[in-house]
Amino acid sequence: MVKINDWLNDSKYIKPLSPACSMCSKGSKMVLLVTGICSFDCFYCPISFDKGGRDRIFADEWELKDENDTEKIIQEAKYIQATGAGITGGDPLIVWKRTKKYISLLKDEFGSNFHIHLYTKANKNDKYIDDFISAGLDEIRFHPSLTDWKNMDKSPISKIIKDVVNKDVDVAIEIPSIPKMKNEILSLINWCNINNIKWININELEFSERNAKNFFLKNYQSKDDNSSSIKGSEDIAYDILSIISEQDYKTGVHYCSCSFKDGVQLANRIIRRAKNIVKTHEIISNEGTLIKGIIYPQNNITLKMIYKKLIYDFKIENKKIYINFDKNRIEMKILELNEIAAKLIDQGLFSFLIEEYPTADGLEVEKIPLPI
Repeated sequence: MVKINDWLNDSKYIKPLSPACSMCSKGSKMVLLVTGICSFDCFYCPISFDKGGRDRIFADEWELKDENDTEKIIQEAKYIQATGAGITGGDPLIVWKRTKKYISLLKDEFGSNFHIHLYTKANKNDKYIDDFISAGLDEIRFHPSLTDWKNMDKSPISKIIKDVVNKDVDVAIEIPSIPKMKNEILSLINWCNINNIKWININELEFSERNAKNFFLKNYQSKDDNSSSIKGSEDIAYDILSIISEQDYKTGVHYCSCSFKDGVQLANRIIRRAKNIVKTHEIISNEGTLIKGIIYPQNNITLKMIYKKLIYDFKIENKKIYINFDKNRIEMKILELNEIAAKLIDQGLFSFLIEEYPTADGLEVEKIPLPI
């Protein structure tokens, strides 16, 4: 019997485990979405409406203005001290020239040990996979259609995968754990083992704005009131791991839970970014969010007027005041702003404690009026 390794946040795996997964657990994998365009419309696809079907590019949450805006890719990788990148979509093969360019860019900037893996359906432009490998791609994860899982040898993607297995790249399969499809998944894993696939990743199925209607039509339910995970998805994955543990398979099997993605992968990436972008007036919370004090301009009171008022009326040193022109606000240390908040109100100015993600989009978590 092969050992099932209990991992983080309900994830489990049977060795070997992809280096990409280990990096994800540390938050050191940058997510590089090279396009939202895909020729498939999988019922379970979780990509947002803002990205799906649109030719947009994101390095983590940072959108590029166009495909040549590559400084953001490099800067984002530095902000999170990335040891690798996962190239996703849509399907990266649809924009294969762009994808190859980004693989070369990252390898040239960070070196050959910078681990790059890529996700694809490989139904278009598969002949350019060799270009990715020559540029330095380390791992390719294929997404076979679920109708092919039970008989992969008859699927169009089978020949492509078998061909790539013999090349200088790790070959993997990635699929969702779909309730009532245990036998199909077991058949797919058996095919992977026969055909020397390094590992297969099985993701917990979860609700998103895109797939919610499809899931309701299939009578899928969330596993509890506080989760977007689909009831039964994790149970199927655990059953599969138990069955596979009794086989002498060379192929590794990794079950990745939704809470792993949110509570480990994303959480650690956010903490890494916060430590590299935090300003002197900001505090990093235990979750990696940034906490600070802010003042918004009111009516005819401009940012410049507030700045002068803080310096001359409240004797605040100018180095302690940060003008955020992008968000049209003054920022300060929360304790110092709290001390003068009541007097600011008397002058028609309102201040807040604000908590935001350290990501490029600066998503607001909480805003509390001062003083407190």
